[in-house]
Amino acid sequence: MNQPMKRKARILVVDDDPGLLRLLTIRLRAENYEVEAVENGVQALAAATRFRPDLVISDLRMDQLDGMGLLKELQSRWPGLKLIMLTAHGTIPDAVQATQMGAFGFLTKPVEKQELLDQVQKALKISGFVDTDQDWRADFITRSPLMEEKLAQAHMVAGTDARVLITGESGTGKELLARAIHKASPRRNRPFVAINCSAMAENMLESELFGHARGAFSGATGDHRGLFQNAEGGTLLLDEIGDMPMRLQVKVLRMLQENLIRPIGSTEAIPTNVRVISATHSDLQQLMAGGQFREDLYYRLNVVHIDMPPLNRRREDIPVLVAHFLALISRDSGTRKIYAPEAVELLATSDWPGNVRQLQNVVRQNVAMSQTPIIPVELVQQSLGGAHGKLPSFDEARDEFTRSYLSQILQITGGNVSQAARLAKRNRTDFYKLLGRHQLVPDDFKGR
Repeated sequence: MNQPMKRKARILVVDDDPGLLRLLTIRLRAENYEVEAVENGVQALAAATRFRPDLVISDLRMDQLDGMGLLKELQSRWPGLKLIMLTAHGTIPDAVQATQMGAFGFLTKPVEKQELLDQVQKALKISGFVDTDQDWRADFITRSPLMEEKLAQAHMVAGTDARVLITGESGTGKELLARAIHKASPRRNRPFVAINCSAMAENMLESELFGHARGAFSGATGDHRGLFQNAEGGTLLLDEIGDMPMRLQVKVLRMLQENLIRPIGSTEAIPTNVRVISATHSDLQQLMAGGQFREDLYYRLNVVHIDMPPLNRRREDIPVLVAHFLALISRDSGTRKIYAPEAVELLATSDWPGNVRQLQNVVRQNVAMSQTPIIPVELVQQSLGGAHGKLPSFDEARDEFTRSYLSQILQITGGNVSQAARLAKRNRTDFYKLLGRHQLVPDDFKGR
């Protein structure tokens, strides 16, 4: 059986000197890196969205968007993505400033080959790049740039032991992403253990997490290993962490601080080596404000935050997900059915409060209920009830975005039109026209 191919590290190289760009590309490809080369910072941002680099090497001085500006944009869009700055001798002080702002390091021109390769290896190691095969993300069926961005972030953090907090609506795939992070990590050959913190009573949850010593409960005849022990060397997912009782939040916090497990009824503390990933559909900020979730635990868990997009923000995935679910049903049952084109259109434009999980259930139901090989639109309408909506037109979506944008700027400036117009880079007259078109009154935002 053939072994899966390992993924090459992807490096984006940015320089307005064609000769140097070609030289760097040749050197890096000779070391088996996948390389994308562009000539300025604006092209680099577009390439980064498509190419998903694990590392960026950029010149400092460039027209349009220089290395410093590119660094800021990359840090904003892809936290954790490392950048190595290229600089001439006269701009070394600027390069030092760039490293203080978050660049991994800098190389002076002309770039010495071994120094380049050493810097690249160090940057990839620190960024957490893992040369796993693509099986780690096999459960995700997507062509959405937004979803690809979340997967790139997950792969970047997988090579580290940083704790991850995954948020998102129910049915968006939070547990799938936690499993993917585990599969892409050096812990992949150790256990992955998951527990839903809202699915059982407090005492039972405590016992499941921490275990108990002989005789700790009436009738107990032996030690019971908790999930922190069962996940030793691997990954533990605390699902729906927002529903964990406050008393157990204290115990989890202490365990994270000390890396020690204390089973119920035992005076012995057991060292532990477990990576903790948490997930929730709740607003933890709101729970903290209400005194229902500990702030210190939140910051222990939220080292890296990944927010899973709902299905209505990745509608381009709906047709491919539907095809995937139909193929799975056909494989398992031998029943092969397809949707009528207008039925696929309805699925793609409907509201999905239950997200991917709801879509899968609807497809299963439609296959079971359809009397013909082609599933008609009427059956989809029955399945959705009143849940199917209408995708807004381009003009409607643009107007909705513009009104939201203008409202946000007016809130920031407290209704000061001159200041708001400067932020929007529009003259005052045009800005007033925009406000009138979208029925926004500046005085309504004063004192907010």
